[in-house]
Amino acid sequence: MALVGALGLLTLWPLCQAASTPSASYPKPRLTAQPAAVVTPGINVTLRCHAPRPAWRFAFFRLGESVYVSSDLDEFFLEEVTLAQGGAYTCRYGLPDRGPSVWSQPSDVLELLVAEQLPRPSLVALPGPVVAPGATVSLRCAARVPGMSFALYRAGEADPVQYRDSAEPWADFPLAGAHAPGTYSCYYHTPHRPYVLSLRSEPLEVRAHADLHPPDYTFGNLVRLGLAGLVLAALCTLVTLHCRNARRALGQRPPGSWV
Repeated sequence: MALVGALGLLTLWPLCQAASTPSASYPKPRLTAQPAAVVTPGINVTLRCHAPRPAWRFAFFRLGESVYVSSDLDEFFLEEVTLAQGGAYTCRYGLPDRGPSVWSQPSDVLELLVAEQLPRPSLVALPGPVVAPGATVSLRCAARVPGMSFALYRAGEADPVQYRDSAEPWADFPLAGAHAPGTYSCYYHTPHRPYVLSLRSEPLEVRAHADLHPPDYTFGNLVRLGLAGLVLAALCTLVTLHCRNARRALGQRPPGSWV
């Protein structure tokens, strides 16, 4: 046991030295995961460190922890991964013509997500959920991880309205204004087997614009003008009748009634 422990310490020694030795200006490697960076528990995952030139040694790190593993293999195997093994990983490589304590810059971070089900996406309408005839509205289904496959559903329909893959952590679904009104939801999943599915998004209602045409005031104006004319005609009639009655009353007074 003591011999095994000593060998382990010797294996980790170059990486311990790397923490205090400035990294050479080597191009950083690229870290990938097979079959995918998003998997369900129990899947075998292989992390591969792609060095841009021949390397003599590789080191794999998990952020927040000390050295994870160092070997002459560019692959690190995670057998039957658990939820606890998810996290952020990076890798480095060393060149054969350099000292054992000189390592490259770390790769970009690879997020390994191990989950039974992916988080719920969000669904928003761009530029807004009210669309006018002839216009186009775009529904954006946004996830938390890139490289997923997205599906858009309309309430009352069993099959997806649209389906697409995206390298970004979101996908846009354009809809023509005339056919856009309805209630929608979306979800996403890993593009390759074994599939990991997300929860459905909250429903989003898209409505048609209420003012389909500018208001037509012609009929209303005609009605108002007609009513005004009737009122004016009635007033003229009343004035005429009053004048006639007044003249008749004057003509019927007896002589000398002014005195």
